Amino acid sequence: MDDPTEMTVAEVFLKALYDHGIEYIFANAGTDFAPIIEALVTASQKGNPTPKFLTVPHENVAISMAQGYYRIVGKPAGVMVHVTVGTANTICGLMNSSRDNVPTLLMAGRTPLTETGNIGSRNVGIHWGQENFDQGGMVREYVKWDYELRNDQPVDTLIGRALDIANSEPRGPVYLTLPREVLGSIAKSPSNPPRSRPSGSTVSIPDISALERTSDLILKAEKPLIVSGKLGCREFAFDVLDAFATDFGLPVTQVDVPALPSGHPMNWGFTAGQHLPDADLVLVIESSVPWIPRTVNPNRNCKLIHLSPDPFYARFPFRGFEMDVALSGEPVESLKLLHEIMLTRSKGKKRTINARRKLILEKHENLSEKRQKTLDNAQNITPVLPAWVAACINEVKSDNTILINELGTNIDHLNHTSPGCYVSVGQAGGLGSGLGSALGAKLASRNRDVILMVGDGSYIFGNPTAAHFVGRSENLATLTLIMNNNMWFAVQRSTRTMYPDGLAVKANRMPLTELAPSPDFEKTIEACGGYGERVEDPGKLKNALQRGIEKVRDGQSVLLNVITQPGGRD
Repeated sequence: MDDPTEMTVAEVFLKALYDHGIEYIFANAGTDFAPIIEALVTASQKGNPTPKFLTVPHENVAISMAQGYYRIVGKPAGVMVHVTVGTANTICGLMNSSRDNVPTLLMAGRTPLTETGNIGSRNVGIHWGQENFDQGGMVREYVKWDYELRNDQPVDTLIGRALDIANSEPRGPVYLTLPREVLGSIAKSPSNPPRSRPSGSTVSIPDISALERTSDLILKAEKPLIVSGKLGCREFAFDVLDAFATDFGLPVTQVDVPALPSGHPMNWGFTAGQHLPDADLVLVIESSVPWIPRTVNPNRNCKLIHLSPDPFYARFPFRGFEMDVALSGEPVESLKLLHEIMLTRSKGKKRTINARRKLILEKHENLSEKRQKTLDNAQNITPVLPAWVAACINEVKSDNTILINELGTNIDHLNHTSPGCYVSVGQAGGLGSGLGSALGAKLASRNRDVILMVGDGSYIFGNPTAAHFVGRSENLATLTLIMNNNMWFAVQRSTRTMYPDGLAVKANRMPLTELAPSPDFEKTIEACGGYGERVEDPGKLKNALQRGIEKVRDGQSVLLNVITQPGGRD
């Protein structure tokens, strides 16, 4: 280990990041980065390992890359940006990371503290204009912890604390500001490697008596229903839910992400609302919004059980979902234990469970047939229907293809065959995360195809030139399908829902909803060395997708500008 008197704080900082398992930093540099840049060159010349820094020329792309990377590899990445202005550009993505429980380490420079007297003191006019009274206050509502690096602090301890907090349930991003005078000073505290333990607290499980009560309620129910939210993002979730649902005859509906393969006999797809009123027990697993109360609700006699690291979602200002049992715990481990308890208490229930399995399978087959009919009927309609895009993707993708979906198509129309193959983005509604998430997913698994489905408005929000630049510079070839309906469909749908008989619905043109004339999006990627193609004929879409995948496998990013039906994703 180097003598700390010979290392700057920036050098020790980079070493601490590496020692704590941070492999990548997605960075957009500013005047505050001088000590970091000097430390990177110094470390390289000394042969000291550091995280790999990727130049990402827009912060929204950088923070979204961290989200896509984590979803595939299960490890946090670092994001480093320029003081207040760089932080501001991350905030939409940071909102998504917070609501999606992504443990990102967001780091930002801090305007120099001093005007004179230090090698890092202010030397350009913006150093006054960029200073906030409370820089952390910009993001405090969306991070679990924020702090400013100070003189003479043990940097490795600080990094360890940040990652412990980020990786403890419920997971989420943390924020650290870095004054350049501090980074440029000589380190006085030694740099020690972390103890050999995973970051974050150990997983927790609910109280055994609460699990026993839950077991009895489920076994007593005649028409139980599981509503799964983000469970499918967790390692081993598919296997654990498969065994649980199969052994006890429990139908599974999903929101957010798949938790079972599409062909699983207990899988009722992403249609929780249509099954909810008939259920006499609903087990909600890690879902902040399992249904829309304005539209549909369980019947008043239905028993409601919520299982999540925080079943009350305390960081949501208002959330009124009722529950009879609130189980606080890591969902996968909690389900394992609940499964064991139910096995010991389910004697005499075998005939009932077998009969229920048969009925669940019949409904699964009916739902699958209806879904396939929807996809088949979409193939000859122009402009292209999003359902037909999904059908074509299902035919050309591999079982391990990673699908990224940002307002692209109906998740229920996609064929899900394996865990770790689907990333939903932006529960907070911070648009523009799809492009970055696709790049992060590709970085996490370079040998797999990555297909992004994104609305035309979301694509514009995604800073496409910056994203395509990173794809080219880092050899991260992905396939992007723009579902181009020339409108802000979510805005139009909201207006129609609130005022179904209003004047705006009857008007020839609804204000503030059009995105016309539409750009030639396929040319944007060509400027960054990629291949672009416009697709209007549904009969040509599958071949275009196949060509695109072949080019991606040869290392060239591809964008298909698919002209789709105005009116949505279904």
